[in-house]
Amino acid sequence: MSSSIVMLRRNFKHVARNPVSVFNSIFMPIVMLFMFVYMFGDAFSVGEDYVDYATPGMMLMAVCYGLGATATAVNSDMTKGIINRFKVMDVSRGAVLTGHVISTVLTNILAIAALTGVAFAMGFRPEASLGNWLGLAGIVLLLSFAASWLIVALGLAAKSPETAGLAAVPMIMLPFFSSAIVPADKMGPGLKQFAEYQPFTSIIETMRGLLNGTPSTGYTITAIAWCVGLALVGYLWATATFKKRA
Repeated sequence: MSSSIVMLRRNFKHVARNPVSVFNSIFMPIVMLFMFVYMFGDAFSVGEDYVDYATPGMMLMAVCYGLGATATAVNSDMTKGIINRFKVMDVSRGAVLTGHVISTVLTNILAIAALTGVAFAMGFRPEASLGNWLGLAGIVLLLSFAASWLIVALGLAAKSPETAGLAAVPMIMLPFFSSAIVPADKMGPGLKQFAEYQPFTSIIETMRGLLNGTPSTGYTITAIAWCVGLALVGYLWATATFKKRA
């Protein structure tokens, strides 16, 4: 635990020295929210105020936009020799990965909190009860945890920091092919089915239902299953790759 705390503090210092990663994880989702609500919102018929519809999807995007910096940082640790230094010190190897995961989760929470505050200023008015907010917090934490382990695994598997940064691109693009922007049933054949069954749609719809005060049991179970499955795959892949490369 003490080693993980030291690694977490190290990662936060790196984040503070890299303002581009802060912009991507915190300000970019806010820019996207402004763009879709004020530029394109009137073009979409979603049955409610568009800011209410779009905010859950932007929360998920806030998780995805900060992942590239994590993948690059993990790969840099592996390829630039810092892991070799840690190996001769009294430092738990697992603490290196845990530090990256925890710092990513905390950054995601900060990004979502900032996004939610801006959404309220733009007219976002959820009907969620206290229990719904707690459920939303649980889904956000689970999503952040799963995405963090998966991106750590992708970062370790990449050959260089430059290619590691590209590992987050599919996760950034995938929300655009979900119900984050428009309902899946308004999409064309093929894309509609893809949007309905990809993992992010069930997570977004769970968050949307909780914020509207009408959570769906089916979506919630599916979202939790996806998050647990992705977290397990990411953790096993990351630890196996770390042991092999370190």
